[in-house]
Amino acid sequence: MKPSKHETTTLLSVLALLFSATVWGVMWFPLRLFEDRGLDGLWVTFTFFAGATVVGLALMPRHLATLWRQPWVALGITLASGWANTSFNLAMLEGNVMRALLLFYLSPLWATLIGWAFMGERLTPLSLLMLGVSILGAVFMLWQPGMVVPWPTGRADWLAITSGMAFAILNAFIREGQRITIPAKMLSSWFGVLLVAGTWIMVDGAPLPSVGGGVVGAALLFGALVIVISTLCVQYGVTHMPVHRSAVILLFELVAGAISSELLTDEVISLREWLGGGLIVAAALISARMQMRSG
Repeated sequence: MKPSKHETTTLLSVLALLFSATVWGVMWFPLRLFEDRGLDGLWVTFTFFAGATVVGLALMPRHLATLWRQPWVALGITLASGWANTSFNLAMLEGNVMRALLLFYLSPLWATLIGWAFMGERLTPLSLLMLGVSILGAVFMLWQPGMVVPWPTGRADWLAITSGMAFAILNAFIREGQRITIPAKMLSSWFGVLLVAGTWIMVDGAPLPSVGGGVVGAALLFGALVIVISTLCVQYGVTHMPVHRSAVILLFELVAGAISSELLTDEVISLREWLGGGLIVAAALISARMQMRSG
């Protein structure tokens, strides 16, 4: 029996989200690969998103005008995306892959607090449960022997946590920007990474990397293909699927990160960190349940 149009769309949505989740779960590998060839974290991030931005400007220039419909929202999308992506990439390069991914996935905690504090959203018993589980997960992840209060242990932890915060802020601005087209939001997001990474490079006084044109070209091509396609896949998936289902599918990013780091690195994550990570994943699932009820 031939599948219906709805069934085909649902299958394509699932595959698109799984592809994007896999890309971001294994993003640490191409980042480290290019870093080994002379492009450090900031430069490789800048180059990846330069490739994506060039493609976006070539294919979707007419959508840029919609950014002026809500300029402050567009600025928020730009800056939040810039920090979320730049700090996420640096966290993956500087820290333990799974630890960085799990700390990033505290983003539902920040999203709930932002919605309550700034958008007038009510805290329900389910959202309070999610907050409690998230905080407990963070305590397990961050606590070290001798600590009185659990606290990030280094720059990689701070980068991962603030990346999740910025991602939550980004989603709030995206929801607010109803008068801005999706292509314009994508372009604004990619340009934001250029802005933040480029500013960081200038502040650090980082010299131009001494690499061949082939390395730079490969990084540009990676951004033009992989970053663009994975972003489009997310947009397609969340457009054709309920938000709570897409949120659960996107958790496959953690599976991809766990498998790839286990196979390709000698990094170790402790039992305590796994317990904290499990609680963070549980909080993300509760968040998805909240989205189902609100929808």
